[in-house]
Amino acid sequence: MINGKRQIRRYVLGDYLTSNVSWFLFNIVRFHFPGIAAGESLKMYLLSPRVIEGQILFPLLMMCVYYLSGYYNQPFFKSRIQELIQTLGSVLVNTLFIFFIALINDVLRIRIDNYELLLALYALQFVCVYTGRAIVTGNATSMIHRRKWQFNTLIIGCGPKAIKQMKELEEPRQSLGYHIVGFIRVNHETPAPEAEGRTYPIKQLSSLCKQMNIQELVVAPEENDLAELHKLINTLYPLNLPIKLGTDEFNIISSRVRLTNIYGAPLIDMSNCAISEGEKNMKRVIDIFVSFIALILLSPLFLFLAILIKKDSNGPIFYKQERIGYRHRPFKIYKFRTMKAHAENGIPLLSEENDKRVTKIGKVLRKYRLDELPQFWNILKGDMSLVGPRPEREYFIRQIVERAPYYVLLHQIRPGITSWGMVKYGYARNVDEMIARLKYDILYLENMSLLVDLKIIIYTIRTVITGKGV
Repeated sequence: MINGKRQIRRYVLGDYLTSNVSWFLFNIVRFHFPGIAAGESLKMYLLSPRVIEGQILFPLLMMCVYYLSGYYNQPFFKSRIQELIQTLGSVLVNTLFIFFIALINDVLRIRIDNYELLLALYALQFVCVYTGRAIVTGNATSMIHRRKWQFNTLIIGCGPKAIKQMKELEEPRQSLGYHIVGFIRVNHETPAPEAEGRTYPIKQLSSLCKQMNIQELVVAPEENDLAELHKLINTLYPLNLPIKLGTDEFNIISSRVRLTNIYGAPLIDMSNCAISEGEKNMKRVIDIFVSFIALILLSPLFLFLAILIKKDSNGPIFYKQERIGYRHRPFKIYKFRTMKAHAENGIPLLSEENDKRVTKIGKVLRKYRLDELPQFWNILKGDMSLVGPRPEREYFIRQIVERAPYYVLLHQIRPGITSWGMVKYGYARNVDEMIARLKYDILYLENMSLLVDLKIIIYTIRTVITGKGV
């Protein structure tokens, strides 16, 4: 059985060791480089405080860049071409950082010497780091192909289509790493003869994943109904496992998702959206940084609004409500209270135009979207992101999925304080408006990038300033 965390540790340790080696070798090259007054002997130079300090700090800087590149997000099934390109790019970023931090003050004879020194640093980093990565990846690939490492896999489905999918995964001469340990009966499927004895009801899926240490889910139901397939995928998201779909089923899925491999049976990964792993990491780092700064800078405003809310009506300052987020996991969303206490009385209701439940200060908070500010805490906790589809309650999600099954695709990403749908459509007052707004969220899912996030944030700021939040 394959251990993903252990494989990530191998990559991290390999990168750290090779980064240290590359920086050590570069200091030797730097000592001998013409025009640099490095000292009388190599030993004294390498043991100087400045060089030792750099030997500690710069490999750590390199590791930060490697993390942000997303290289450690997917420990298996790495494309050799993608690995090469990713290494070339992250090493280039490291080289430029190091140049502007440490090397730009070196006194050299002519300008071209700068470029030669940069090229030497880049070449040493790339050769060392890529060699280490190639060794770790090559070993993993070999172990998978020789069936030494395998992923415990459940096939969701138990009919002829599930058996066909199993054969496609297990028959290649070089193993793809899938170890089929059982099948899950969907609806009223009749198990195929090959699946008898290891077919389980879907209600046992969660416990089976823990008992059998399942690492992959492959969806292959007999029924080709679009709505049923989306509902099925929706039930799988909370398991927090990769959800793979055969290309036949993909033909009736309405969102661009990631192809996992081109060797053997092609599978579509329904648990990951099309944004790159590097952008995912950058997005999360930006979320944490911005929300942390916002909570500090806005704390006086929080106190002022809290006083106004308390003076305006009886009840708590903050309002919390269960919403459904990333991978269909429930979480508590926080807002400044804008309605009278106990406005719903246990019945889920959406706000209406001129809603009598809204307090005087609540109208102002909603108009300028100030009621959403406590959600920076949700971002810091990891429940939400700055930009992403607005999270809804399970009560309304069930109604939306009945009419727009593709809504479940939004659970591939964290919900956000603001979204393309909020910018283009605004608040939804009923399920019809939620579905109308959904098309913008699907467009966002199809076109996710940091640049798109920036545009949405700029439009949101404009909405807040102009008071068009309602």
